Amino acid sequence: MPSSATIKLNSGHEMPIVGFGLWKVTNDTCADQVYNAIKAGYRLFDGACDYGNEVECGQGVSRAIKDGLVKRSELFIVSKLWNSFHDGPQVEPVCKKQLQDWSIDYFDLYIMHFPIALKYVDPSVRYPPGFTDENGKVTPGNASIQETWTAMEKLVEKGLCKSIGISNFRGVLLMDLLRYAKIRPATLQIEHHPYLVQEGLVKYAQDEGIAVTAYSSFGPQSFLEMDMKQAKDAPLLLEHPTVKKIAESHKKTPAQVLLRWATQRNVAVIPKSNNKDRLAQNLDVVGFDLSDAEIKEVHGIDKNLRFNDPLNYGVALPIYV
Repeated sequence: MPSSATIKLNSGHEMPIVGFGLWKVTNDTCADQVYNAIKAGYRLFDGACDYGNEVECGQGVSRAIKDGLVKRSELFIVSKLWNSFHDGPQVEPVCKKQLQDWSIDYFDLYIMHFPIALKYVDPSVRYPPGFTDENGKVTPGNASIQETWTAMEKLVEKGLCKSIGISNFRGVLLMDLLRYAKIRPATLQIEHHPYLVQEGLVKYAQDEGIAVTAYSSFGPQSFLEMDMKQAKDAPLLLEHPTVKKIAESHKKTPAQVLLRWATQRNVAVIPKSNNKDRLAQNLDVVGFDLSDAEIKEVHGIDKNLRFNDPLNYGVALPIYV
Protein backbone atom coordinates (compact mmCIF):
# COMPACT_ATOMS: atom_id res chain seq x y z
CA MET A 1 0.00 0.00 0.00
CA PRO A 2 1.25 3.53 -0.72
CA SER A 3 2.43 5.56 2.26
CA SER A 4 -0.10 8.34 2.81
CA ALA A 5 2.33 10.64 4.65
CA THR A 6 3.06 13.83 2.71
CA ILE A 7 4.62 17.26 3.12
CA LYS A 8 2.59 20.26 1.96
CA LEU A 9 4.83 22.33 -0.32
CA ASN A 10 4.70 26.13 -0.50
CA SER A 11 3.51 25.68 -4.10
CA GLY A 12 0.32 24.12 -2.75
CA HIS A 13 1.14 20.56 -3.84
CA GLU A 14 1.54 17.52 -1.60
CA MET A 15 4.85 15.63 -1.76
CA PRO A 16 5.22 12.11 -0.36
CA ILE A 17 7.62 12.08 2.57
CA VAL A 18 9.14 8.79 1.40
CA GLY A 19 10.26 8.29 -2.18
CA PHE A 20 12.48 6.07 -4.30
CA GLY A 21 15.88 7.46 -5.30
CA LEU A 22 17.13 6.69 -8.81
CA TRP A 23 20.83 7.59 -8.45
CA LYS A 24 23.06 4.67 -9.54
CA VAL A 25 20.10 2.51 -10.62
CA THR A 26 21.55 0.70 -13.62
CA ASN A 27 20.03 1.03 -17.08
CA ASP A 28 19.43 -2.70 -17.47
CA THR A 29 17.40 -2.99 -14.24
CA CYS A 30 15.91 0.51 -13.97
CA ALA A 31 12.55 -0.03 -15.71
CA ASP A 32 11.84 -3.13 -13.61
CA GLN A 33 12.96 -1.46 -10.39
CA VAL A 34 10.65 1.51 -10.98
CA TYR A 35 7.77 -0.80 -11.87
CA ASN A 36 8.31 -2.98 -8.79
CA ALA A 37 8.65 0.07 -6.55
CA ILE A 38 5.29 1.36 -7.81
CA LYS A 39 3.85 -2.10 -7.15
CA ALA A 40 5.27 -1.92 -3.61
CA GLY A 41 3.55 1.42 -2.98
CA TYR A 42 6.12 4.07 -3.87
CA ARG A 43 4.72 7.17 -5.53
CA LEU A 44 7.64 9.63 -5.49
CA PHE A 45 10.55 8.94 -7.83
CA ASP A 46 13.64 11.12 -7.60
CA GLY A 47 15.56 11.23 -10.88
CA ALA A 48 18.00 13.48 -12.70
CA CYS A 49 19.56 14.14 -16.06
CA ASP A 50 22.94 13.21 -14.58
CA TYR A 51 21.78 9.73 -13.56
CA GLY A 52 21.61 8.71 -17.21
CA ASN A 53 18.58 6.45 -16.76
CA GLU A 54 15.56 8.66 -17.39
CA VAL A 55 14.44 6.77 -20.50
CA GLU A 56 14.34 3.53 -18.52
CA CYS A 57 12.60 5.26 -15.59
CA GLY A 58 9.92 6.39 -18.01
CA GLN A 59 9.54 2.87 -19.35
CA GLY A 60 8.85 1.59 -15.85
CA VAL A 61 6.30 4.33 -15.21
CA SER A 62 4.57 3.80 -18.56
CA ARG A 63 4.26 0.05 -17.95
CA ALA A 64 2.82 0.59 -14.48
CA ILE A 65 0.24 3.05 -15.83
CA LYS A 66 -0.63 0.74 -18.73
CA ASP A 67 -1.09 -2.20 -16.34
CA GLY A 68 -3.43 -0.14 -14.15
CA LEU A 69 -1.16 -0.07 -11.10
CA VAL A 70 -1.27 3.71 -10.87
CA LYS A 71 -2.44 6.88 -12.59
CA ARG A 72 0.03 9.59 -13.61
CA SER A 73 -1.75 12.01 -11.27
CA GLU A 74 -0.96 9.68 -8.34
CA LEU A 75 2.78 9.84 -8.99
CA PHE A 76 5.21 12.56 -7.90
CA ILE A 77 8.06 12.61 -10.40
CA VAL A 78 11.18 14.62 -9.66
CA SER A 79 14.02 15.46 -12.00
CA LYS A 80 16.97 17.84 -11.97
CA LEU A 81 18.61 20.42 -14.18
CA TRP A 82 22.29 19.59 -14.75
CA ASN A 83 25.09 22.12 -14.43
CA SER A 84 25.81 22.28 -18.18
CA PHE A 85 22.33 23.65 -18.91
CA HIS A 86 22.27 26.68 -16.58
CA ASP A 87 22.32 29.26 -19.38
CA GLY A 88 18.82 30.73 -19.49
CA PRO A 89 18.03 29.74 -23.11
CA GLN A 90 19.10 26.11 -22.44
CA VAL A 91 16.82 25.44 -19.47
CA GLU A 92 13.52 24.88 -21.27
CA PRO A 93 14.92 22.74 -24.13
CA VAL A 94 16.68 20.34 -21.78
CA CYS A 95 13.64 20.14 -19.50
CA LYS A 96 11.53 19.21 -22.52
CA LYS A 97 14.10 16.58 -23.50
CA GLN A 98 13.95 15.09 -20.02
CA LEU A 99 10.15 15.05 -20.11
CA GLN A 100 10.33 13.25 -23.45
CA ASP A 101 12.76 10.72 -21.97
CA TRP A 102 10.31 10.06 -19.14
CA SER A 103 7.36 9.98 -21.60
CA ILE A 104 5.41 12.44 -19.44
CA ASP A 105 4.00 15.96 -19.90
CA TYR A 106 5.17 17.60 -16.67
CA PHE A 107 7.45 17.14 -13.69
CA ASP A 108 5.92 17.43 -10.25
CA LEU A 109 9.22 18.92 -9.09
CA TYR A 110 12.23 20.13 -11.10
CA ILE A 111 15.38 20.90 -9.15
CA MET A 112 18.59 22.80 -9.81
CA HIS A 113 21.01 19.94 -9.14
CA PHE A 114 24.00 22.03 -8.02
CA PRO A 115 24.65 25.76 -7.62
CA ILE A 116 27.27 25.33 -10.35
CA ALA A 117 27.16 26.65 -13.91
CA LEU A 118 29.34 24.77 -16.39
CA LYS A 119 29.99 25.31 -20.08
CA TYR A 120 27.11 24.12 -22.27
CA VAL A 121 27.54 20.70 -23.86
CA ASP A 122 25.10 19.93 -26.66
CA PRO A 123 23.18 16.71 -25.93
CA SER A 124 24.18 15.44 -29.40
CA VAL A 125 27.84 15.56 -28.28
CA ARG A 126 27.39 13.73 -24.96
CA TYR A 127 24.40 13.14 -22.73
CA PRO A 128 24.39 13.28 -19.84
CA PRO A 129 27.49 15.47 -20.04
CA GLY A 130 28.86 15.00 -16.53
CA PHE A 131 31.26 17.60 -15.13
CA THR A 132 33.44 18.00 -18.23
CA ASP A 133 33.02 19.76 -21.56
CA GLU A 134 33.53 18.29 -25.04
CA ASN A 135 37.30 18.53 -24.50
CA GLY A 136 37.22 16.66 -21.22
CA LYS A 137 37.85 19.77 -19.12
CA VAL A 138 35.86 21.24 -16.22
CA THR A 139 34.98 24.64 -17.71
CA PRO A 140 32.85 27.10 -15.72
CA GLY A 141 29.86 28.68 -17.43
CA ASN A 142 28.75 32.30 -17.16
CA ALA A 143 25.16 31.91 -15.94
CA SER A 144 24.31 33.31 -12.52
CA ILE A 145 21.97 31.42 -10.23
CA GLN A 146 19.47 34.23 -10.81
CA GLU A 147 19.53 33.71 -14.59
CA THR A 148 18.97 29.98 -14.18
CA TRP A 149 16.25 30.36 -11.56
CA THR A 150 14.37 32.92 -13.66
CA ALA A 151 14.36 30.44 -16.55
CA MET A 152 13.10 27.71 -14.21
CA GLU A 153 10.27 29.94 -13.05
CA LYS A 154 9.10 30.11 -16.67
CA LEU A 155 8.85 26.31 -16.70
CA VAL A 156 6.19 26.58 -14.00
CA GLU A 157 4.37 29.29 -15.91
CA LYS A 158 4.32 27.08 -19.01
CA GLY A 159 3.05 24.03 -17.12
CA LEU A 160 6.20 21.96 -17.63
CA CYS A 161 6.77 21.73 -13.87
CA LYS A 162 4.37 22.06 -10.95
CA SER A 163 7.07 23.03 -8.47
CA ILE A 164 10.74 23.98 -8.65
CA GLY A 165 13.46 23.50 -6.09
CA ILE A 166 17.17 23.52 -5.36
CA SER A 167 19.80 21.03 -4.25
CA ASN A 168 23.22 21.21 -2.63
CA PHE A 169 22.76 24.87 -1.63
CA ARG A 170 24.20 26.30 1.55
CA GLY A 171 22.41 28.88 3.66
CA VAL A 172 24.03 31.97 2.14
CA LEU A 173 23.06 30.96 -1.42
CA LEU A 174 19.51 30.25 -0.31
CA MET A 175 19.33 33.66 1.40
CA ASP A 176 20.45 35.31 -1.83
CA LEU A 177 18.01 33.33 -3.98
CA LEU A 178 15.07 34.36 -1.79
CA ARG A 179 15.86 38.04 -2.45
CA TYR A 180 14.87 37.81 -6.13
CA ALA A 181 12.82 34.63 -6.54
CA LYS A 182 9.31 35.34 -7.84
CA ILE A 183 8.54 31.66 -7.23
CA ARG A 184 10.16 30.50 -4.02
CA PRO A 185 11.90 27.13 -4.08
CA ALA A 186 9.47 24.46 -2.90
CA THR A 187 12.21 22.13 -1.71
CA LEU A 188 15.87 21.99 -0.75
CA GLN A 189 17.52 18.62 -1.32
CA ILE A 190 20.74 18.03 0.65
CA GLU A 191 23.02 15.29 1.86
CA HIS A 192 21.60 14.58 5.30
CA HIS A 193 22.47 11.73 7.64
CA PRO A 194 23.78 11.41 11.20
CA TYR A 195 27.37 12.06 10.05
CA LEU A 196 26.21 15.30 8.36
CA VAL A 197 23.22 16.66 10.28
CA GLN A 198 23.33 20.28 9.01
CA GLU A 199 20.80 21.20 11.69
CA GLY A 200 21.04 24.95 11.12
CA LEU A 201 20.47 24.65 7.37
CA VAL A 202 17.48 22.34 7.85
CA LYS A 203 15.94 24.73 10.38
CA TYR A 204 16.51 27.79 8.20
CA ALA A 205 14.92 26.19 5.15
CA GLN A 206 11.93 24.87 7.07
CA ASP A 207 11.45 28.21 8.82
CA GLU A 208 11.29 29.79 5.36
CA GLY A 209 8.57 27.33 4.34
CA ILE A 210 10.91 25.28 2.15
CA ALA A 211 10.60 21.51 2.48
CA VAL A 212 13.84 19.59 3.00
CA THR A 213 14.63 16.28 1.30
CA ALA A 214 17.53 14.14 2.50
CA TYR A 215 19.65 12.11 0.15
CA SER A 216 22.25 9.50 1.14
CA SER A 217 20.34 8.80 4.36
CA PHE A 218 22.63 5.85 5.11
CA GLY A 219 25.79 7.95 4.95
CA PRO A 220 28.86 6.22 3.49
CA GLN A 221 26.87 3.22 2.21
CA SER A 222 26.09 4.82 -1.19
CA PHE A 223 29.70 5.82 -1.82
CA LEU A 224 31.60 2.62 -1.03
CA GLU A 225 31.17 1.21 -4.54
CA MET A 226 32.72 4.42 -5.87
CA ASP A 227 35.92 3.57 -4.01
CA MET A 228 35.74 6.90 -2.15
CA LYS A 229 38.34 7.14 0.60
CA GLN A 230 36.11 9.23 2.87
CA ALA A 231 33.42 6.53 2.71
CA LYS A 232 35.80 3.64 3.24
CA ASP A 233 37.29 5.37 6.29
CA ALA A 234 33.89 5.97 7.93
CA PRO A 235 32.21 3.24 9.99
CA LEU A 236 28.90 2.15 8.47
CA LEU A 237 25.93 3.96 10.00
CA LEU A 238 23.84 0.79 9.59
CA GLU A 239 26.24 -0.88 12.03
CA HIS A 240 26.68 2.05 14.41
CA PRO A 241 26.07 0.92 18.03
CA THR A 242 23.70 3.81 18.76
CA VAL A 243 21.59 3.13 15.67
CA LYS A 244 21.53 -0.64 16.30
CA LYS A 245 20.52 -0.14 19.94
CA ILE A 246 17.60 2.12 18.98
CA ALA A 247 16.55 -0.30 16.23
CA GLU A 248 16.46 -3.23 18.65
CA SER A 249 14.37 -1.29 21.15
CA HIS A 250 11.75 -0.56 18.46
CA LYS A 251 12.03 -3.96 16.73
CA LYS A 252 12.96 -2.17 13.51
CA THR A 253 15.97 -2.31 11.20
CA PRO A 254 18.83 0.19 11.48
CA ALA A 255 17.82 1.52 8.05
CA GLN A 256 14.30 2.21 9.30
CA VAL A 257 15.69 4.10 12.30
CA LEU A 258 17.90 6.26 10.09
CA LEU A 259 14.95 7.06 7.82
CA ARG A 260 12.56 7.71 10.73
CA TRP A 261 15.12 10.04 12.33
CA ALA A 262 14.60 12.21 9.24
CA THR A 263 10.87 11.80 8.56
CA GLN A 264 9.94 12.42 12.20
CA ARG A 265 11.56 15.86 11.78
CA ASN A 266 9.52 16.39 8.59
CA VAL A 267 12.50 15.75 6.33
CA ALA A 268 11.63 13.68 3.25
CA VAL A 269 13.79 10.68 2.30
CA ILE A 270 14.53 8.93 -1.00
CA PRO A 271 16.15 5.53 -0.30
CA LYS A 272 16.35 2.81 -2.91
CA SER A 273 16.48 -0.97 -2.91
CA ASN A 274 15.87 -3.82 -5.32
CA ASN A 275 15.00 -6.17 -2.46
CA LYS A 276 11.26 -6.69 -1.99
CA ASP A 277 11.44 -6.82 1.82
CA ARG A 278 13.64 -3.74 2.11
CA LEU A 279 11.39 -1.87 -0.32
CA ALA A 280 8.52 -2.42 2.10
CA GLN A 281 10.63 -1.65 5.18
CA ASN A 282 11.94 1.61 3.74
CA LEU A 283 8.39 2.71 2.98
CA ASP A 284 7.28 1.87 6.53
CA VAL A 285 9.09 4.68 8.33
CA VAL A 286 6.26 6.84 9.61
CA GLY A 287 4.40 4.28 11.74
CA PHE A 288 6.62 4.51 14.82
CA ASP A 289 8.26 7.34 16.74
CA LEU A 290 11.68 7.81 18.23
CA SER A 291 11.87 9.51 21.61
CA ASP A 292 13.36 12.97 21.93
CA ALA A 293 16.31 11.37 23.71
CA GLU A 294 16.83 8.91 20.85
CA ILE A 295 16.74 11.69 18.25
CA LYS A 296 19.30 13.57 20.34
CA GLU A 297 21.46 10.44 20.50
CA VAL A 298 21.43 10.11 16.71
CA HIS A 299 22.24 13.82 16.37
CA GLY A 300 25.24 13.15 18.61
CA ILE A 301 26.83 10.98 15.90
CA ASP A 302 27.41 14.10 13.77
CA LYS A 303 30.95 14.46 12.36
CA ASN A 304 30.24 17.17 9.75
CA LEU A 305 31.37 14.50 7.27
CA ARG A 306 30.25 15.12 3.71
CA PHE A 307 30.63 12.50 0.97
CA ASN A 308 28.92 14.09 -2.05
CA ASP A 309 31.46 16.85 -2.65
CA PRO A 310 32.89 17.41 -6.15
CA LEU A 311 36.36 17.56 -4.58
CA ASN A 312 35.91 13.97 -3.38
CA TYR A 313 35.50 12.93 -7.03
CA GLY A 314 38.61 14.82 -8.10
CA VAL A 315 36.55 17.63 -9.63
CA ALA A 316 38.00 21.07 -8.82
CA LEU A 317 34.74 22.79 -7.87
CA PRO A 318 35.14 23.79 -4.20
CA ILE A 319 31.51 24.64 -3.44
CA TYR A 320 31.65 23.59 0.21
CA VAL A 321 34.94 25.13 1.35
